[in-house]
Amino acid sequence: QVQLEESGGSSVQAGGSLRLSCAASGFDDLNYCMGWFRQVPGKEREGVAGIWLGGGSPSYADSVKGRFTISRDNAQNTLWLQMDSLKSEDSAIYYCAAVASPYKRSGCLREDLVYKTWGQGTQVTVSS
Repeated sequence: QVQLEESGGSSVQAGGSLRLSCAASGFDDLNYCMGWFRQVPGKEREGVAGIWLGGGSPSYADSVKGRFTISRDNAQNTLWLQMDSLKSEDSAIYYCAAVASPYKRSGCLREDLVYKTWGQGTQVTVSS
């Protein structure tokens, strides 16, 4: 059974950086998508970045391209989200998520992909 736990959320000034971590366990193999999502109360959850554990290029939401970087270390069972040039609109609860999936060129933020396992979330607050 896959389990996920996020950490690293904090309050930061606009223009600053944060790195979120997601400790993962329970993977049978590398045929998984992992992603970072965020949600603001009253708004729909947004996919921020996704990556396939077996390799390949990550996927990003347009709103974070060039500012956020998703990476993983399979040996350490850890997923990261490096967030630079933070803006007030990046404030949200950030969730790590995973789902078993074969590799697909359309990436791990594709609309038909339903993530099954979620962490508890970590709060990111960016003040201007």
